[in-house]
Amino acid sequence: MMFLALRSILRESGLRVRRLRTAIRSWPVYLEDRLRFRSGGLGQDFAWGKELPILTEKEEASGGFGAYLLQDVTVARWILEADPSKHVDVGSRIDGFVTHLAVFREVEVIDIRPAPGAIPGVLFHHLDLMSDLPAEWRETCESLSCLHTIEHFGLGRYGDPIDPKGYLKGLDRLKEMVKPGGVLYLSTPIGPQRVEFNAHRVFAAATFLGWFEEGWEVERFVVLDDDNRLLSPALCDKAGVSNHFGCHAGVGIIAARKRVSAP
Repeated sequence: MMFLALRSILRESGLRVRRLRTAIRSWPVYLEDRLRFRSGGLGQDFAWGKELPILTEKEEASGGFGAYLLQDVTVARWILEADPSKHVDVGSRIDGFVTHLAVFREVEVIDIRPAPGAIPGVLFHHLDLMSDLPAEWRETCESLSCLHTIEHFGLGRYGDPIDPKGYLKGLDRLKEMVKPGGVLYLSTPIGPQRVEFNAHRVFAAATFLGWFEEGWEVERFVVLDDDNRLLSPALCDKAGVSNHFGCHAGVGIIAARKRVSAP
């Protein structure tokens, strides 16, 4: 437990051992580059300002290309194609998915955390979806998204109250928010079902799909596997469902429409 505590504290404070090794290894290279650059002369155009050594990016790819990016782009495209009159998001990344949407439409965002600041095209609401849903949010959403969020409910990571069943309460609130005929866009980690406290839960594929067996019609379903490959598996693939489509820590993404009850 002490090792876990030390590793976690160092990671959360920004010190990553692998990056530290890379930075130490890169320092002599920085000094060589600095000497070579200064030997070339600055001329009259530039003063020599404060030095800001960047020591790890020589060995990194050009930007991130992980599951979050692919998820955000995929669902943003779905919503662009659907073109709802109004879209509401719960807890998704502001600096990713939400701002993707804000480029081409207004978005209302619900989060338990304080708003980061004013963003053009984004309207913030502060709300805890593990509590009772206010009447003004019940069956009002034509289009609702909640990406990589439901797995955190009740773990306390974001200041929410500890509740082992928090994800079920949050899921019920999300479903309650969607009006009949409306669409819920939901994503979550999939793989062997487990809790990795207090980061997140990982849900079995059968659990994730089972949330929409009654009262909902799944219109789209894709999986980002452990290698960030975008797959479009068949929902009837029982073997695929049972082994989580080969994922240990993949991402399931679904678009489900709430059925309209017969009069």
